[in-house]
Amino acid sequence: MFNNELMADVHFVVGPPGATRTVPAHKYVLAVGSSVFYAMFYGDLAEVKSEIHIPDVEPAAFLILLKYMYSDEIDLEADTVLATLYAAKKYIVPALAKACVNFLETSLEAKNACVLLSQSRLFEEPELTQRCWEVIDAQAEMALRSEGFCEIDRQTLEIIVTREALNTKEAVVFEAVLNWAEAECKRQGLSVTPRNKRHVLGRALYLVRIPTMTLEEFANGAAQSDILTLEETHSIFLWYTATNKPRLDFPLTKRKGLAPQRCHRFQSSAYRSNQWRYRGRCDSIQFAVDRRVFIAGLGLYGSSSGKAEYSVKIELKRLGVVLAQNLTKFMSDGSSNTFPVWFEHPVQVEQDTFYTASAVLDGSELSYFGQEGMTEVQCGKVAFQFQCSSDSTNGTGVQGGQIPELIFYA
Repeated sequence: MFNNELMADVHFVVGPPGATRTVPAHKYVLAVGSSVFYAMFYGDLAEVKSEIHIPDVEPAAFLILLKYMYSDEIDLEADTVLATLYAAKKYIVPALAKACVNFLETSLEAKNACVLLSQSRLFEEPELTQRCWEVIDAQAEMALRSEGFCEIDRQTLEIIVTREALNTKEAVVFEAVLNWAEAECKRQGLSVTPRNKRHVLGRALYLVRIPTMTLEEFANGAAQSDILTLEETHSIFLWYTATNKPRLDFPLTKRKGLAPQRCHRFQSSAYRSNQWRYRGRCDSIQFAVDRRVFIAGLGLYGSSSGKAEYSVKIELKRLGVVLAQNLTKFMSDGSSNTFPVWFEHPVQVEQDTFYTASAVLDGSELSYFGQEGMTEVQCGKVAFQFQCSSDSTNGTGVQGGQIPELIFYA
């Protein structure tokens, strides 16, 4: 019966002019599944026409809506899910709307988080909004540098720029705002000039916390952007250097960002005269979480015999695919403390899937090692589960070894 002319008693002309599609349907079926359609066909102001125009819904989304109402089947795709959510909201079909939101939450990542934040506000979906903020806060640099950031509306731009928890440098925020302004000038058919950028930004420019940049960041970036007036540039330089600081129109308080959390998987640490030794072998452990988190780095043990430097390569993999790695050095002080080693960007980790964290250390000094390892660790609202990794060739496992901590945002 779905999308079939047989016994159809209404036809919808769906889509904007020039891109319409005629869809046959049956009033009774639609009225049973939607109070909006019921009112449209059987209410006091019922439509008597057999052809109804719906210019604000995409044809593909309308077909998905009808398929669900006829068969209870939900067939969502990334290209049409937002349009389908709009249709489900318009015609008050809660189950389909919920499926769309679940689909969006599952596909949420840094490159689309800002666009989905804008849409979640439009559709009044607070749970999706919260999921978007979790990604934007933890992976702020990636989110702000995404193409999607330049597509958001100005109100969403202002909300993001005022966000206290953005976990990035203010120079990145300023650069993102300029990129958005350039895109907005093009959308409005304006020449991309400093004057027009200021015009389209409006008060959003004065939400960027320019004085919280370092002097070097300001001098090499914002001061040479041409979007600030000479008076503003002069006043900000004086604010950095003068005893009597001028009044500025920009916020002066640094963002709080996010505080990293640490999952410590050992109950004690120790050292012996013949271990833990490194000769470029791999220490590795597998872990899973019960909710989405963002792995920012690993906490590692250092030298057990005084101050020492280690070269280290850390890596995070899922199903053998490398998600992030970093080659760096860290200095330990001879204590049994853990020492953080960071990835370039926090890595989004999904629930109920095992990931592999690895570290290859190179150093002449023996180090501490963990003991009494736990297979499950509760860190606030996040439960971590650990298991041994086949990549580990230096002795690390669940019960003991290296990689005592996972550093994360949640």
